[in-house]
Amino acid sequence: MLLINMGTPQSPKTGDVRSYLSEFLNDARVIDLPWLGRKMLVNLIIVPFRAPKSARHYQELWSDEGSPLMIHSVAFKEKLQKVIGTDFKLEMLMRYGKPSLKKMLKKLESQNPEKLLIVPMYPQYASSTTGSAIELVMNKIRKWKQIPDLKILHHFHDHPAFIGAMTEQVKAHHPNENYDHVVMSYHGLPQHHTHEAHQGIDCESMSCREKRDEKNKFCYLASCYETSRLLAEKLSLSKEKYTVSFQSRMSDKWTKPFTEKLVLELAGKGVKKILVISPAFVADCLETTNELGVELRDTFLKAGGEELKVVESLNDQAKWVDEMAVILRDLAK
Repeated sequence: MLLINMGTPQSPKTGDVRSYLSEFLNDARVIDLPWLGRKMLVNLIIVPFRAPKSARHYQELWSDEGSPLMIHSVAFKEKLQKVIGTDFKLEMLMRYGKPSLKKMLKKLESQNPEKLLIVPMYPQYASSTTGSAIELVMNKIRKWKQIPDLKILHHFHDHPAFIGAMTEQVKAHHPNENYDHVVMSYHGLPQHHTHEAHQGIDCESMSCREKRDEKNKFCYLASCYETSRLLAEKLSLSKEKYTVSFQSRMSDKWTKPFTEKLVLELAGKGVKKILVISPAFVADCLETTNELGVELRDTFLKAGGEELKVVESLNDQAKWVDEMAVILRDLAK
């Protein structure tokens, strides 16, 4: 059973961060430009300018054990292995960086596994995350002489086990009693990525913010809003109490509303205390720890807010370990 997360640099040194960003951003599913255009944009513009800044951020959160994503991922896998027992052998791998998904697939080819479960650790499906991991697996396995019984976890944002674990994590902060507003912040995508999920029709025409159905079931934006509706119901949050937003944008043509602009608007309306939830991340990483926990907090406080608290990701919490075991057993049936 292969658990697959995004990845992390080998160290916070600029060279290692540059290597990681280069591998990540040169993925055609991440930046879907023609080959030459992508290479020029990524290798000549984005990576040279972004690597030093990202390295400084990684240095702020790095510990002797490594990056938060790696620490939490390893701890989660070890605890999950104990819960799920010896029926499955778990491997925690990274789509980019190490431990390498590519190398593990090469190793598995010689072992002739009878059954292989592929588990991208992204709650909501997106072509640039889950799709990329699945594509790599399929491209490698299709060349094997002996192709195993293959099962893939496509998404789990609406699985009661995931929603239950997320609800438990948020409830500890008493969102209705202690905060004026709840922001559910998801990683952003270029708008055309979501439009492509329904044959180029825009999300507004597909009502992706209001519903997820057969027509937009592959739409990342529709899945994010569905996740939020399910969480809001479990947390007894009224529609006025929470807002869905998107972070990590690289241009104005990414999914909206933007998280940073949203908190500025809330501050302008007199909102003083915000609780931020990140339902697109199952493990804390640069995006949750630094982008939300430091940069977004500073933005809100400078605009007149009093408190911005980011709910810790599920990481290796016991409830999440138990609930993921439920999801995996369902997948294995």
